[in-house]
Amino acid sequence: MKYSPHNYQKYVIEFIKQHPIAAILLDMGMGKTSILLSALNELMYDSFEVTKVLIIAPLRVARNTWSDEIKKWDHLKGLRYSIVVGTAAERKKALAADADIFIINRENVQWLVEQSGVPFDFDMVVIDELSSFKNWQAKRFKSFMKVRPMVKRVVGLTGTPSSNGLMDLFAEFKVLDMGERLGRFIGQYRVNYFKPDRMNGPIVYTYKLLPGAEDRIYDKISDITISMKGTDYLEMPELISTEYKVYLDEIEKAKYEALRDELVLQLPGGEITASNAATLSGKLSQLSNGAIYSDEGDVNIFHERKLDALEDLIEAANGRPVLVAYWFKHDLRRISERLSNLGVDFQQLDSDASIKKWNSGQLQVGLIHPASAGHGLNLQSGGNILVWFGITWSLELYQQTVARLWRQGQTEGTVSVIHIVTDGTVDERILKALEAKDLTQSALIDAVKAEVGDGK
Repeated sequence: MKYSPHNYQKYVIEFIKQHPIAAILLDMGMGKTSILLSALNELMYDSFEVTKVLIIAPLRVARNTWSDEIKKWDHLKGLRYSIVVGTAAERKKALAADADIFIINRENVQWLVEQSGVPFDFDMVVIDELSSFKNWQAKRFKSFMKVRPMVKRVVGLTGTPSSNGLMDLFAEFKVLDMGERLGRFIGQYRVNYFKPDRMNGPIVYTYKLLPGAEDRIYDKISDITISMKGTDYLEMPELISTEYKVYLDEIEKAKYEALRDELVLQLPGGEITASNAATLSGKLSQLSNGAIYSDEGDVNIFHERKLDALEDLIEAANGRPVLVAYWFKHDLRRISERLSNLGVDFQQLDSDASIKKWNSGQLQVGLIHPASAGHGLNLQSGGNILVWFGITWSLELYQQTVARLWRQGQTEGTVSVIHIVTDGTVDERILKALEAKDLTQSALIDAVKAEVGDGK
């Protein structure tokens, strides 16, 4: 297929070519992969500035997405690639291949640097989903920083740079510029831009920005950062987001409130305890969804309100495919049992075969877990209805999952995102928290947004 880039894509390609260090913050569906490969192609075969590239990506994206894009476009046919996944022996064989681009999943970065025995001689590294390097204490971060000085060019790609606030940016930009802009140490970054917020004695649980710090951070990173929103440059389908409320009866509400208020709930299947706020929110989410794990790991059924609602929504879809996002394993099991009893043709989208089946319209319902299928998958050919059975606290996973359907190439004029929300529960807090986090991220993206005309 002939590649005819939009003006905004041409702009980003040139930006990557001109900036040895680049943070490319593009909304989902804007063609990050084709943009980056086009820039790589020119750096390799036009200016001869790059000879060997490492691409670090989520597993499924590493296995399929990058190679699919290379095969798709005529101008990229000359790029030779090797996919470094599988067993250790398979990965070593892939690293020995005669190729220009080596694509590895992020879980194997530590193995590549510290255990593979293969020289790290890549002169350019691309980090697909830069947000996966937001933890400065993670093994993948520490391993990559050992070899970062050897790399001449680094590009970070993501659509969600600060899903949990601007503290995330420290590690993400350190892997790019080795601490030149935001500092080499997390303590230094905190002192310069934050002050303690929630504390318990000397222990600080959360930080908040100092006055003017947000603008100072944006200014520091602006020279290597380019950011664009899809709605500014693409003819995106309309996105309609709604809530489908379900209601607990008085007995269920009392049990829910007992766990919330006392952190302990007695159920026939065993005692449920929540030792801290994070655990409590998880327990409350399980109750909101309709089942909960006991301390012994048994599943206690609490209610079937959400299952009934899901059944109603599938029926209302009148045969149109429905993508259902779940969070807990017992959600998956209970949803599967209900759909089986209804005779609905469904499948968990956890393999290439199931994804192909969904995109070809052979499934009435596809079940997706945001953490395993949120990034890089194109599911827009299979349908335009997404139902959140269980809602995630992670803005990144939430947005990435929505973007599987709400993206360029969606043939329907409207994408409908429906949240099944249990009234008076933590579900409502999660939705509000996602909205609040989005304000922070939108501010970051707007602050460094590139102005390139009308983007046509």
